[in-house]
Amino acid sequence: MSAAGLPVAIAGGGIAGLALALNLHARSIPCRVYEAASELKPLGVGITLLPHAMRELKALGLQDKIAAIGIETRESAFFNRFGQRIYGEPRGKLAGYPVAEYGIHRGGLHMLLYREVIARLGADAVVLNRRCVGLDQDAEGVTLHFQTETGEPAPNVRAEIAIACDGVNSAIRKQYYPQESLRYTGINTWRGVTRRKPILDGHTYIRIGALRTGKIVVYPIVDYPETGEQLINWVAELESDESTPNDWNRTAGPEKVLPIYKDWAIDWLDVPDLIASAEAIFEYPMVDKDPIDRWTFERVTFAGDAAHPMYPRGSNGSAQSFIDVRVLADLLAGTDDARGALAQYEKDRLATVNAIVQTNRTSPPDIINIRVEELTGDRPFDNLDAVISQGELRNLSDAYKRVAGFGIRDVA
Repeated sequence: MSAAGLPVAIAGGGIAGLALALNLHARSIPCRVYEAASELKPLGVGITLLPHAMRELKALGLQDKIAAIGIETRESAFFNRFGQRIYGEPRGKLAGYPVAEYGIHRGGLHMLLYREVIARLGADAVVLNRRCVGLDQDAEGVTLHFQTETGEPAPNVRAEIAIACDGVNSAIRKQYYPQESLRYTGINTWRGVTRRKPILDGHTYIRIGALRTGKIVVYPIVDYPETGEQLINWVAELESDESTPNDWNRTAGPEKVLPIYKDWAIDWLDVPDLIASAEAIFEYPMVDKDPIDRWTFERVTFAGDAAHPMYPRGSNGSAQSFIDVRVLADLLAGTDDARGALAQYEKDRLATVNAIVQTNRTSPPDIINIRVEELTGDRPFDNLDAVISQGELRNLSDAYKRVAGFGIRDVA
């Protein structure tokens, strides 16, 4: 794509949109990001940057800055709800990957990307208070329509191509799939952060329990060296008939979550206290959308959650977004045929990511916990090897990595 052409318009200033801007800038392709919020703030809780995500961030020159604000994950460990260890494996460089794996505050990552875009592209590279509500195309380009936060019309924007990075509720995707809706299958989720002393070695991603009887994922995202504490991110999940609005910023009190775990007695982690001591808890249902067979429409395409909303399992949504935008930038840099590049991007990415969406529904990483709970009848075990071997559990873990694209060979 010629740098002399009209800029690429990016709808959405979240993680995918900002990473796309950095990738395009690195290839001398002009672009501008249009973000609905009138101010960007470090919202959210934790996120895990798997090796294939870190590969992409390292290519953008951000590895050291990520390491400075995140916590390296050295092991992934699985436990039943009685606190018995089921399976564990090294992660990141300790597992032979060329890059480390990190737990990080999502808001910290978002603000890091925002600062980098402003520093590299200039102060006008991100236009705030611009919610994209639709677009039109013609032979020469795309016209995007915007509103402010108060619903007032904002000036139209003209671009050669437009990339929808406006998230799970993308208005641009809705224009092409007006009958589509979120898919909810009866799993409700609560996410919280709690400041406390490190758990285990302070570098472990921990999964405890299974959905039927209550599951919780726990990992550190911020170090506080002055007190020896960490900010612990936790995600509680339970099958339920109740659905709550799809809003990541809906707050909840610990009383909504504690009844699930009130009888848990784990000697190395007081789960009820972890929940009761939370600084913040957010409630939302686990939702995704059915995979679609087309992302690209002439001069418009989708990326990140706008392209492939998936269950937040396996820490793979952000990684796939980073891969999306790098592939897209590479293709645009290699041609003057922008529409052809968008079509090729769809061919390269759509089937792969759709398979991950389906795998996250049926065989997520916590299939290990689910399988052991089934085999043991949800009771403590005396000898796990008599029920299932460590090799079989490793195979379950490796199978997910292969589908999700972060086997060691995939990342290298």
